[in-house]
Amino acid sequence: MIIDLANTSTRKIQDALTATRHRMGGPATGKVLTLIVVTDEAAQYDAIRAATEAAREHPCRIIGVIARGGQSESRFDAEVRVGETGPGETVLLRMYGQLAEHADSVVLPLLVPDTPVVTWWPGTAPGEPGHQALGALAQRRVTDAAGGPDPLSTLKRLARAYRPGDTDFAWARITPWRSLLAAALDQPHDDITGVTIEAEGENPSGALLGGWLSQRLGVRAEVTPSAGPGITAVRMFTGAGEIAVTRPDGRVATMSRPGQPDRQVALHRRSTAELLAEELRRLDPDEVYHEAVERYAKSDEVTAKPASPPESKPKPKAKKS
Repeated sequence: MIIDLANTSTRKIQDALTATRHRMGGPATGKVLTLIVVTDEAAQYDAIRAATEAAREHPCRIIGVIARGGQSESRFDAEVRVGETGPGETVLLRMYGQLAEHADSVVLPLLVPDTPVVTWWPGTAPGEPGHQALGALAQRRVTDAAGGPDPLSTLKRLARAYRPGDTDFAWARITPWRSLLAAALDQPHDDITGVTIEAEGENPSGALLGGWLSQRLGVRAEVTPSAGPGITAVRMFTGAGEIAVTRPDGRVATMSRPGQPDRQVALHRRSTAELLAEELRRLDPDEVYHEAVERYAKSDEVTAKPASPPESKPKPKAKKS
């Protein structure tokens, strides 16, 4: 059920939510958190759809915030969705005028009482998520460095502005890689002397993986550009040979170890909804992420090389007629 409320108030939104639940015979409670999605009009469809899919695993109230600003009077419109594709509730807010700069005053009365709050920026990450008004309401703040124009600089900026509860999709994207590499290193091996990570140019996940491996192994990690998609290989060098995990197609990886036959494992690239669902599983500060991003931002033991620009081919000379 969808209810459109133009030039409305938080009281009318609460009344609409209550009336809709009663009409549908749904419970008054049962939501485990509030998810605030800070987006724009162009990206709101994909962001809300991903949040709705994640809400099937974590029933929650989704509050989408679209700040339109402008010179118009301060007001906001709302779109209330209940029982559309999952057990949760969705409230999409479009804010105009100066009210767009004070979105927290509208969102605060709509939070589910006595439950955690998560704020997610699916597009360009703010300068300091923890100091943003909507970020200050949350116990957990999720950004996506890859969603901005300069992912590696964004990752360094997020490292400098880190506050407990911050995380980034670049970290969630390498969870399967970290699990696979940890399993490989659980087996006996010679001392590791260096690490090379091959990843798509300006890939923040490759930089974070380099920070994590450098932190854990105490060696230099070099990130070199590849054709992608995403991370395509991790190579750890030992005296006996190379321990490598390669994934050129984004779906299946091959693990190679000195003196052992190669084996293949599933390592597919995950959707936004899967990444968000993973982030909603833990609401406490992720200290391992903090160590990895800080290592990348401050240490010279992780070097990320930008992708080389394509060589320009000389234009053919025009034929004389």
